[in-house]
Amino acid sequence: MRVMDMLITLAAGLLAYSLRFDSFRFPIPTAYAVLVLIGMLLVAAVFPFVGLYQSWRAQSIFSPAGRTLTAWVIVSVLLLVLLSLSKHAEYFSRLWLLLWFGCTAVFLVLLRLAGYGAISLLRRCGYNRRYVVVVGSGDRARELLREVKDSLSSGFDVVAVFNGAEDRGEIESHHPQPLAGLKEYLVAHTVDEIWITLPLEQSQNLRAVLAHLNDTSANVRYVPDLQDLFLLNHGVSEILNVPMIDLMASPMQGSGRLLKAMEDRLLGGIILMLISPLMVLIAIGVKLTSPGPVFFRQRRNGWDGREIIVYKFRTMRIHYENPGQVTQVSPHDERLTRIGKFLRRTSLDELPQFINVLQGRMSIVGPRPHAVEHNTQYRKIIDRYMLRHVVKPGITGWAQINGLRGMTDTPDKMRDRVEYDLYYIENWSLWFDLKIILLTLTRGFVDKNAY
Repeated sequence: MRVMDMLITLAAGLLAYSLRFDSFRFPIPTAYAVLVLIGMLLVAAVFPFVGLYQSWRAQSIFSPAGRTLTAWVIVSVLLLVLLSLSKHAEYFSRLWLLLWFGCTAVFLVLLRLAGYGAISLLRRCGYNRRYVVVVGSGDRARELLREVKDSLSSGFDVVAVFNGAEDRGEIESHHPQPLAGLKEYLVAHTVDEIWITLPLEQSQNLRAVLAHLNDTSANVRYVPDLQDLFLLNHGVSEILNVPMIDLMASPMQGSGRLLKAMEDRLLGGIILMLISPLMVLIAIGVKLTSPGPVFFRQRRNGWDGREIIVYKFRTMRIHYENPGQVTQVSPHDERLTRIGKFLRRTSLDELPQFINVLQGRMSIVGPRPHAVEHNTQYRKIIDRYMLRHVVKPGITGWAQINGLRGMTDTPDKMRDRVEYDLYYIENWSLWFDLKIILLTLTRGFVDKNAY
């Protein structure tokens, strides 16, 4: 959408010129070309701040169209102010400006309507669905279930309802299950959203409900009655015309997800090209110093807890362990090869993970992925452990540049690492990522705990 918006601004400017002067020549006069270019740059700068690239899911068809018109009006006003202040307005045809502003507005809205219609059709056909668990009962829960049932184009499917109250009568054809079974259900089933619909008089039970959700990476939203509440600067989403407070939502949605993907693909591709000669030399060294493959492949948990395969340069001799067991590397581990000790000390064994970045399995910056066996162990004893998986795992992270590396042989060490990971997720931004990358270059490769 970002790219299309800029192209539409350009195309509308050229079309307006052709209509105004009853002819088309390319390139158009320099002054007109410069103004169109400034308009494109303003579109790229202003549109994200108006919330134009947020998710449309479960919103009215008029919502993206209305925000688009608002954003373009702001850009148009800025262009007129710029022309007035620079005293260059006399160089441009007023009719051309009117045609340009009008054509751009029409094309931008048509693009949204077409995109909205295409996505709605796909969701009605069973694609792009999100699975929802509703916790609670009462009028608000019934209202939510009716809205989901009546809005197929929203892409939500309520797969289960849980209720801690004794009265578990049928709710909109769903049979509520005991709240005690919620945790086991989330482990056994794929769930994208959890909507808590406890009435305000039962809000004291919210803590008990959240205790069942420490082991999930799904988005958790509280659906309160906001008529008598005043909220200031809180994270609130509107889904199916119902306000929901975001309690545990991933920052990688909408424009944030696109920005993170662009960052990973662009920087990852550049870095991989720059380090490829070094990787070739390391691969030769690994092959010559010990028998076995160059790369070590390990199952780890990625975004939303899904299993991924992570690549590293092999640093240990070939050995075998019992299924379900992963022995962490110790400072004087006899399994390490000669070159393996150096690679682990300098973190050069991690370089193949830039391949994972280009595959979309990992990010350059994010919580470090742990072995599946370690996740199974620590998710049971550390609160909020699985919240690390609401973003993609990274090659480097906020925990690593703060010295939290090496063995996590005690729950306290892992707990400290998780706290840093959650701080990164809560405060994520492009600039935070760039800061971590720069700090990694200065102090993230060699560390006393890296072995």
